[in-house]
Amino acid sequence: MRWLSVHPAVELAYLGSESYAGQSMNSVYPHLGRVNHVLRRFEPTEVAGAADVAMLAVPAGHGMKIAPRLLESGVKVIDFSPDFRLKRPEVYQRYYKAEHACPDLLQEGVYGLPEAHRKEIAQARLVAVPGCYPTGALIPLLPLLRADLVKHEGIVVDSKSGVSGAGRTSLELRYHFPEANEDVTAYNVATHRHTPEMEQEIGLAVNDEASVCFTPHLVPMTRGIFSTVYAPLSDDGRTTKDLIECLRSAYASDPFVVVHGEGSIPHTKATAGGNSCHVTARADERTGRAILLSAIDNLGKGLAGTAVQCMNLMFGLPETTGLEMAAAYP
Repeated sequence: MRWLSVHPAVELAYLGSESYAGQSMNSVYPHLGRVNHVLRRFEPTEVAGAADVAMLAVPAGHGMKIAPRLLESGVKVIDFSPDFRLKRPEVYQRYYKAEHACPDLLQEGVYGLPEAHRKEIAQARLVAVPGCYPTGALIPLLPLLRADLVKHEGIVVDSKSGVSGAGRTSLELRYHFPEANEDVTAYNVATHRHTPEMEQEIGLAVNDEASVCFTPHLVPMTRGIFSTVYAPLSDDGRTTKDLIECLRSAYASDPFVVVHGEGSIPHTKATAGGNSCHVTARADERTGRAILLSAIDNLGKGLAGTAVQCMNLMFGLPETTGLEMAAAYP
């Protein structure tokens, strides 16, 4: 909403909410002072008559119930839930413990990572915004896989996320301030639901099955994700210069990826409130591994910013429209 409220090509036509129906948006979120629209209980037929595109900020299992009705009415859909990210319904069922309600749409839905699927997003009517962790891991990893600088076997992803990654309404004990402050812990070890997204996109990049060892961590900061990705080098002669040059070549014209050189490391503060992804790479020649580093704002490039970026592509707008603002620092 922060970005859409100042987007020059957007008119906010319908704001739906189950929790805050009847209240104005700026009373629920005071920082959105200019957005005084009244929130309404979601009704797909009303959306169809009012909007060209609907952004569905809903939990798992809800996107697949709403999206088909909107698509039938000619409304394009950008879904924040995981319901259309995975191409195989059996994988969705394994991780989300529910049968998919419309598996026929899984092949049509485009994985909404512009850095990997820009052309497909531009032609899509259904886009699934990626999970925040896969975005941070895949942006530095995919170019190196495609250039055969690293192998797709034995990839390890280690990520640290701020507490806002749990969402605004999570009441779990571990997210309470006295529990999370001055503490770092891993969670959902070997079972995190973003794992199959990474494996799917890596597999597509190399045209083979892939498996990823992924461990997320909760750290005591409000927003941001820092990811460290370990991948075996494809050849003993690969150097840090090779890896960085590959990233720079892949993202030379990309508006939101910042590639750091050998003397610089990404920081989450450099991305806070923005839609950028900062990346770099190092070749550990002693162990034969590439070490990839990335930083994003989990709420920006990790979800909402990417959604606006996808919307721009879907409607033929300049990709950066409404997203040009710098990060808030410090």
